[in-house]
Amino acid sequence: MKLYDLGPSGNCYKVRLFAALAGIDLEIVPVDFLGGEHKRPPLTDLNPWGELPILVDGDLTLRDSQAILVYLAGAHGGAAWLPVEPALQAQVAQWLSTAANEIQHGPASARLVDKFGYAIDKPGTLRVSKRILGLLEAHLARQDWLAVGRPTIADCAVYPYVALAPEGGIDLSPYPAVGRWMDRIAALPGYAPPPA
Repeated sequence: MKLYDLGPSGNCYKVRLFAALAGIDLEIVPVDFLGGEHKRPPLTDLNPWGELPILVDGDLTLRDSQAILVYLAGAHGGAAWLPVEPALQAQVAQWLSTAANEIQHGPASARLVDKFGYAIDKPGTLRVSKRILGLLEAHLARQDWLAVGRPTIADCAVYPYVALAPEGGIDLSPYPAVGRWMDRIAALPGYAPPPA
């Protein structure tokens, strides 16, 4: 399997993190992002959206980090990472949606402003971050993991941009339960740290 990858990307890191935790072998193919390699063929032949990551497994090509997590868990990671029971699967799916929405528009976007100079409404990203981190704190104050009482791809989807939130000027010290959850993830066998 090949993962077309950008090292600093939290979305690419989600996939690398899960692969490391689940012992899935990926061939990492670095992409020249600044040179626009992802915006022209042959990469746009794989993903017309012109975004990363892209996973190629034989004849299957997938875009979007959440979709890639679902595929890798289902095909290679086993039910421990993505339950087969509909109610438990739905618990995981709601966190994948949170990663793609509130986390992306909050901590991830704040990081884009501070670290990469994107012209995004920084105060708006901080408002979204405060709300989602508060919800995450309340949730994790009651349980150790995001879904089903154990590590799943839900944790792999949400963790990266929360761990990288300080790069967007977000102080995580008001969220001790979030901090303990991040420590639990970092203590898992095979853990790969976020991009420096």
